[in-house]
Amino acid sequence: MPRKLLLPYKSVFSHFRAPRGLHESLAMNAARSGYRVFSANSTAACTELAKRITERLGAELGKSVVYQETNGETRVEIKESVRGQDIFIIQTIPRDVNTAVMELLIMAYALKTSCARNIIGVIPYFPYSKQSKMRKRGSIVCKLLASMLAKAGLTHIITMDLHQKEIQGFFSFPVDNLRASPFLLQYIQEEIPDYRNAVIVAKSPDAAKRAQSYAERLRLGLAVIHGEAQCTEQDMDDGRHSPPMVKNATVHPGLELPLMMAKEKPPITVVGDVGGRIAIIVDDIIDDVESFVAAAEILKERGAYKIFVMATHGLLSADAPRLIEESSIDEVVVTNTVPHEVQKLQCPKIKTVDISLILSEAIRRIHNGESMAYLFRNITVDD
Repeated sequence: MPRKLLLPYKSVFSHFRAPRGLHESLAMNAARSGYRVFSANSTAACTELAKRITERLGAELGKSVVYQETNGETRVEIKESVRGQDIFIIQTIPRDVNTAVMELLIMAYALKTSCARNIIGVIPYFPYSKQSKMRKRGSIVCKLLASMLAKAGLTHIITMDLHQKEIQGFFSFPVDNLRASPFLLQYIQEEIPDYRNAVIVAKSPDAAKRAQSYAERLRLGLAVIHGEAQCTEQDMDDGRHSPPMVKNATVHPGLELPLMMAKEKPPITVVGDVGGRIAIIVDDIIDDVESFVAAAEILKERGAYKIFVMATHGLLSADAPRLIEESSIDEVVVTNTVPHEVQKLQCPKIKTVDISLILSEAIRRIHNGESMAYLFRNITVDD
């Protein structure tokens, strides 16, 4: 291994192309008959990542049929024997999240009843990860989904950049939370001219740790946007506000609790110098892009001459492609954890980074019983 890969700001995955020895080991492993790789979705956009992974493994996708009946029910049929084998189910999450979840659950249960030895879910973007905290009289849906997956028969999960790392505690089986930051860091170094004149930007204080990690690895400056234009998850009511306050509520005599002052955000502020620089906004998910567009406008006003947005999961819901195209954002870079080919056709500013290499290596190592530490080398909690 070249010595430069051992530097703190470099990753073991600092190149998209796999080392020659890695391709050979994947091919040798694929020749073994102890595992199969299935795709839990039959649409072309969703099977693209599964095909890339199996090509790197030198294997073929398992034979199965996944479809929706006329009444809307999901049906899964496994077309080959899986008895006593390690089964990896690759499920990318399209716009129809609930259908994708049912496909995964039903396929896992079908494999369980077909006597598969281990059933490992490869879910690059874990759905419902934003619903991992109590909201008034709501529920922690992410924990519910974790319980459902365990009940369906999954014994292990490979995912990437969970929205909250504490989500791993919801599961009763191992979870490998891989990181996409090495691939995004490499993109910055190779595809952004004059990136040394860039500054890493957190669009809210909540994203400051992630932005700081990028800035330290690239040896760049850091800026944080703070102020009234931001609306974060911490501002939402949680279960501690339930039941709500009632004006004429009866209070126990002599009990006077201190009143919590209402939040009031200061005027919008950019903490850090972005004048005459390239601004690179980093986050884990790009879904509704209004906050990113607003941040780009502010950075433009402060003197940034080029603006990039980088994230692991490009959900790009609703009118995201149109809003990006009409905004001050020059480029949006996301990985292929979520299919977004339609959005790319609508907006040429959207670019994709392939992360199939790290997923295929994770599959190989889990099947062979090898340590996963290699995949987390130089990775910290904030990455």
